[in-house]
Amino acid sequence: MQYRSFPAIPDQKISVLGFGCMRLPILGGDYARIDEPLATRLLDQAIDAGVNYIDTAWPYHGGQSEAFLGRALQHGRRARVHLATKLPVWLVQTESDWDRLLDEQRARLKSDTIDFYLLHALNAERWETVRRWHGLEAIERARADGRIRYVGFSFHGSLPEFKAIVDAYPWQFCQVQYNLLDEQYQAGTEGVRYAAARQIGVVAMEPLRGGGLAHNLPEAMPAIWARHATSRTPAAWALRWVWDHPEIVTALSGMNSERQLAENLEAADCARAGAMDATELALVDEVRQYFEAKTKVPCTTCGYCQPCPNGVAIADVFSSYNASAMFEAKEPAAAAYRAFIVRAGHGADACLECGECEPKCPQTIAIPARLKEAHAHLVG
Repeated sequence: MQYRSFPAIPDQKISVLGFGCMRLPILGGDYARIDEPLATRLLDQAIDAGVNYIDTAWPYHGGQSEAFLGRALQHGRRARVHLATKLPVWLVQTESDWDRLLDEQRARLKSDTIDFYLLHALNAERWETVRRWHGLEAIERARADGRIRYVGFSFHGSLPEFKAIVDAYPWQFCQVQYNLLDEQYQAGTEGVRYAAARQIGVVAMEPLRGGGLAHNLPEAMPAIWARHATSRTPAAWALRWVWDHPEIVTALSGMNSERQLAENLEAADCARAGAMDATELALVDEVRQYFEAKTKVPCTTCGYCQPCPNGVAIADVFSSYNASAMFEAKEPAAAAYRAFIVRAGHGADACLECGECEPKCPQTIAIPARLKEAHAHLVG
């Protein structure tokens, strides 16, 4: 296992492979029923192999992930890891909610102190909630009294929003979606470098694109990787690309089988920044071009079309549509679209075709028409 450190926390050695607890093994296809014996065994094996960064959040597994970890990290395990969880900003309606939610999370996790505490899934709207209800002041109080150690945020918004949040507070770390297909998605490579230049360490989520870069792949992609003299799995290639960036301190992987864990641990033993040579990077470019050629909408998620007066998360709708096509797997993308975008009122079904967005698009996308097309595909 290789280790890195957050620039603002140099004395803490963090495993380059983090254990993400959003995709634990489940029972009977029910996302809220964690297979606790198997999940605990995987966690034990990961910790024994040197994984020491464990990441969860309030809503994972229907609210059961934190409670599971509270049970699993007993008998000395808790002292061997850095525990990270996230405050659900969308549930904050009064100033007292910051303390209420944090204290409930500490109870779920059976931990007086949370090592790495994030404000969850920030964007412009949720950042306004933080400011309106004095969230940063609440977080500072929690640091002062020892309930949390280090403060960060996870992010799902546009690059300008990311930069504004980075500049607003002396964060010690942040978490962004980052993989070989998402160099320009949300914060992207520019955001990763922007944070690092300000001594903010970066945690990469979705390094395997929800498993899309690792399993059940179109035949062409493994064939591209196979042309290299060194034999590696697609997952190892994708992780290697993320770890090649010195700004990335740890990459979170949602491992739900012993095979996945073993594969990722093997890759983590060789995770060194700047290790990829020109031949390897050329293969990455070829894989990226293969997927990009399959996209349905040429959206770069620049955010110029936002805000939508009707609340449509335009870039997220197009990203779901594109993911469905790129990975030739409609249902996972459609399920996520329905669960996280439509249910929140930000789906393409909220579009009233006012046309305000279309003139702002640098890619000249016919946004209302393509939104209707995407929605029909994803819910049909």
